[in-house]
Amino acid sequence: MSTLVSALPRRPSWTVLELPRVAYPEALALQHRLLARRLEGTLSDDALVILEHFPVFTLGRRGGSEHLKVSQEFLEAHGIAVIPAERGGNITYHGPGQLILYPLVDLQRHRLAVTDYVARLEEVMIRLAARWGVHAERRPENRGVWVGVKKLGSVGIAVRKHIAFHGLAFNAAVDLTPFSWIDPCGLSGVQMTSLSRETGKPVSMARIRADAKQCIETVFGVALNAGNPDAFLEPKPHASSNPYPKASLDPDPASARA
Repeated sequence: MSTLVSALPRRPSWTVLELPRVAYPEALALQHRLLARRLEGTLSDDALVILEHFPVFTLGRRGGSEHLKVSQEFLEAHGIAVIPAERGGNITYHGPGQLILYPLVDLQRHRLAVTDYVARLEEVMIRLAARWGVHAERRPENRGVWVGVKKLGSVGIAVRKHIAFHGLAFNAAVDLTPFSWIDPCGLSGVQMTSLSRETGKPVSMARIRADAKQCIETVFGVALNAGNPDAFLEPKPHASSNPYPKASLDPDPASARA
């Protein structure tokens, strides 16, 4: 006697491109290349770029240069550029020890409104923090995730013909000092925090990356498959040097990089 067993539905596949520390212009160019291929149909799967950035301030569609608290001379002395981007939001800081996830996602395929998609990115960070014993949550007045009144992670996206790009920044073990040089996300008086600060323990970026991938798979109901970043890079950031050579803002000393 045979028993019929219905097959489980196949989960959508995302191609994962994992990179080391990458200059912001290179990462932005990579996203644009992936976006172009996604729109023209030569890249059939959604993609997820995982990396860290060299120290940089980025401006969103709302601008944000007015929220800089330091002079151009100060920035030049520290070797930190200010770069505009087409993502939503205002000024923010990226640097070593901060996990960056740039998903390139077909919102129509996933039947997601932009607000639902942003909520899922926040959910990824909430679950990621929970894996380290930190309770993070949303705040109705501001996007991102928060530990009490301190901001742990930010979301900023752009959408072109129903393909979302840019993504999230999660403060794992980043040096928080540069956040004091701006009004983060254009919000006066906002305190930033990190996973290493909240736990008081070393944070392995290798483990953070692994945990983040599992959270992405759960929240979006997808299967992640490793891709080859070199197929999309020009030039290859593996061989590139920090374009801001004076920047020396390494991850929080409490962190352990594996």
